[in-house]
Amino acid sequence: MINVNGKCMRLIGIVSCALWMMTSCQKTTQRPAIQADYVTMKVKTDSLTLSTRYSATIRGCQDIEIYPQVGGTLQSLLVTEGERVKKGQTLFIIDQVPFQAALNTAKANLESAQANLSTAELTYQSTKRLFDQQVVSDFELQKTQNALSSAKAAVSQAKAQVVNAQNNLSYTTVKSPADGVIGTLPYRQGALVGSSMPQPLTTVSDNNSMYVYFSLPEARLLAMAREYGTPEEAVAHMPEVGLQLVDGTMYELKGKVETVSGVIDRNTGSVSLRAVFDNPKHILFSGSTGNIVVPVEYKDRIVIPQVATVQKQDKYFVFGIDADGNAKSIAIKIEPYNNGKDYIVTEGLQVGQEIIATGAGMLREGQKIR
Repeated sequence: MINVNGKCMRLIGIVSCALWMMTSCQKTTQRPAIQADYVTMKVKTDSLTLSTRYSATIRGCQDIEIYPQVGGTLQSLLVTEGERVKKGQTLFIIDQVPFQAALNTAKANLESAQANLSTAELTYQSTKRLFDQQVVSDFELQKTQNALSSAKAAVSQAKAQVVNAQNNLSYTTVKSPADGVIGTLPYRQGALVGSSMPQPLTTVSDNNSMYVYFSLPEARLLAMAREYGTPEEAVAHMPEVGLQLVDGTMYELKGKVETVSGVIDRNTGSVSLRAVFDNPKHILFSGSTGNIVVPVEYKDRIVIPQVATVQKQDKYFVFGIDADGNAKSIAIKIEPYNNGKDYIVTEGLQVGQEIIATGAGMLREGQKIR
């Protein structure tokens, strides 16, 4: 009897549990859909200045590679790496002995040629007097005249050799062609140098002002050219640009874009531009890299917060509200540049249109909006 009652109690418990679960499921399925609260906004126009960054290389306004014009043994190095030099300052001296000897020989040859010229002049004058007295023939006179012309030519040639020898001797003293800073010195005293060597003696960089080269996409340049008429006018109207250094900090002075290349790089589809920056503290070094920061101003454009958008692959959407209060996605197109908070919309929205301002990523098509 006790066993039967135990079985009955267990059966009653199972049935009660099943009834409770069925009741719970019915309550769950009958629960109304949750309506979420969302902040909306009216689409309007605004003005926005965006900054775009382009990889850049820094060069001195003058990066002059110094090659010797004559060959010989490097006798003296009169500068050190990183030293500031003035125009005309002596940097290197190449062994002068053979060039001094060549100059002495050229001068001696000139003296000999001048002596021969004097002799030829005397001979011609004497022969001319005899010819006037009809003592010698016209042939003798012409022969002495030709000898005189040959002697004059020999003097001119000897003078040219002297000038050439003097120049070669002067080239043994290598001087700076401009004010600047000395680069690396790959050759040391005693090295054999010449004009055909693979590396220059050094590079003199004028870094009082620096050129910064960067590339602009062809499409961007084309848009600017259409706005201002020509690429040159577009460059002239470009605002001052900033320079982000390799450590991520911004250079304290602004620069100005001066020139634009007339050739599109067919590999990258971009065009090269050059900006100039003053470098009074010599913080910028030739050969460094960084980023040019170009501000671009957009006036009277539709601007929306990025949190109001949803990105699906390469497309962007916002959510509007239809007449029944349901979320409705709207495809839009945006400018490729942004400030990290807002988008500039080029297509898909009209001024005065109402859209969801935040939390668009949590919305679904047709969801009830309160």
